[in-house]
Amino acid sequence: MSLLVIGLSHRTAPVRLLEQTALTEELVVKLLGDTVGSEYVSEAVAVATCNRLEVYAEVSKFHGALAEVSELLAQYTTVPRDVLTRHFYVHYDDRAAWHMFTVACGLDSMVVGEPQILGQLRTALAVGQQVGTAGPVLNELMQQALRVGKRAHSETALDKAGQSLVTAALDLAVAERAEPPRRTVVVGAGSMSALAATTILRRYPEAALTVVNRTPERAERLAAAVNGTAAPLSELPSCLADADLILSCTGATELVLTEAQFTAARAGSGAPVTLIDLALPRDLDPAIGRLPGVRLIDLELIAETQKAATAEVPGDDSLEAVRQIVDTEVEAYRKLRTASSVTPTVTALRCMAAELVAAELNRFHGRTAGLDERTRAEVEQTVRRVVDKLLHEPTVRVKQLAVADGGVTYAQALRELFNLDPGTAVAVSRAEPTENQ
Repeated sequence: MSLLVIGLSHRTAPVRLLEQTALTEELVVKLLGDTVGSEYVSEAVAVATCNRLEVYAEVSKFHGALAEVSELLAQYTTVPRDVLTRHFYVHYDDRAAWHMFTVACGLDSMVVGEPQILGQLRTALAVGQQVGTAGPVLNELMQQALRVGKRAHSETALDKAGQSLVTAALDLAVAERAEPPRRTVVVGAGSMSALAATTILRRYPEAALTVVNRTPERAERLAAAVNGTAAPLSELPSCLADADLILSCTGATELVLTEAQFTAARAGSGAPVTLIDLALPRDLDPAIGRLPGVRLIDLELIAETQKAATAEVPGDDSLEAVRQIVDTEVEAYRKLRTASSVTPTVTALRCMAAELVAAELNRFHGRTAGLDERTRAEVEQTVRRVVDKLLHEPTVRVKQLAVADGGVTYAQALRELFNLDPGTAVAVSRAEPTENQ
């Protein structure tokens, strides 16, 4: 079995294509179910964010799994497979682990170093666990990825330079503003909207802040946390009338605000206004940005700005330190995975030894019916102890040698020396271990 990741992100696909590939949580669950139901995939986790869609899988055959997952992604996004293929990236085994660790550190994010990806990975793992598609391999991989991400933020200066989509968008917003906003509106009450509201409050504590959401109760909770006011989505037009900063990030699949609605809401107001759209699919009609006195900042503009900013500091010391952490962790993961590959052989060897011991003890007991129970128990314990000691060194050494170059051949040699069937070894490793294993 091997690791496979297939996906597309802002680095390989335009934002407009990412918008077409955005999946709801319900579709993600269905995609995962169909993925593990395919012939060559045993485990799967999907990472679906505003700037990426990826499927991580444990597979038995590379080409077969790649074809199956590609077809499913095309089916669920309704984007033709040949279009997706032009923007896909594919990583396998160690390179797949490297990619996930890089993603966890924020090195592959639209805003390099942003910490929100860790929460998104936790969510992806939790969904995979809930629907039963994240097995032991992907559980271990993603748990290690989360640890790697935490190391990157705690052991390097990544946080000092790192931003979030919200802060990057607000930086663009204030770049052309003559004065700070007086009245701000946040549309949505999810995690990104909460981050936006708290960031706006921190930057502009004097500004009046209104949280608008389809579910009034969620708007009220967020508004209370940021000293703002809440309003239902039906009251959005009245909230926009005198706002000078509007940020939207909802999970809606259709536009939350059209050009006609915005124009009607702002009738009679010639004051300049900045709108920020962090949703995918987008919340705000792009035509709004072409109106006089209106500036619209969306993911496409943020991506272009961040590419330019990243290109200016390619040798940043904190980024190099993070890359070194990733490389170290990938090597540790490779050794762990290689060592794990010999476990079925070791387990089968111990199981075979236990069966031989049991057979010989049964024969012994049959020939020594006159011995008392205490003597029988002492003989049995001695025999088992001798066998355990004989097996201890070779089983420890084969695990140690497995991580060396060509180490897998040692497991093969062990199977041949003791005439262990590989299929039996795998079957035994999945069974309940005996008391003496």
